[in-house]
Amino acid sequence: MSASVLSLYRRMTRWPTGHWIFSRLVCLKAPYFATIAPQFVALEPGRCEVRIRDRRRVHNHIGTVHAIALCNLAELSAGVMTDASIPSDMRWIPKGMSVEYLKKAVGTLHGIATPELAARASDEGYEWPVGVQVTDAAGEVVFHARVLMWVSPRKHA
Repeated sequence: MSASVLSLYRRMTRWPTGHWIFSRLVCLKAPYFATIAPQFVALEPGRCEVRIRDRRRVHNHIGTVHAIALCNLAELSAGVMTDASIPSDMRWIPKGMSVEYLKKAVGTLHGIATPELAARASDEGYEWPVGVQVTDAAGEVVFHARVLMWVSPRKHA
């Protein structure tokens, strides 16, 4: 998203359909995330909340939300949270992800990404772990991910 995903989110979500528009813009920038039709609920430095609905196109063969749809939710929420949290002269990319599937994922799912450590200013790159908890409509955790972000200075041209 770049420059200021957070300021864009804050401006857009003042409008009645702002959350929906913001969600679509993120998917225009990173089209693969459109496969889960995310709905951004909240965004601030150190926290991003995203919902996905339980629809047939995200199902696996047993009728629950597919593992990769949950991974997409984790990467999306962790990435947007990272973008909103790090200094503007830094950039990020996912370096790795570990996941745990804790129970069948059904119904509307709510992912919350938060950093495991505070962001820091640096002249060099560093790893920044982000935790993502996904809960079902009853508030039970169905999935947990740890997304390891690589944060480094932007290249100046």
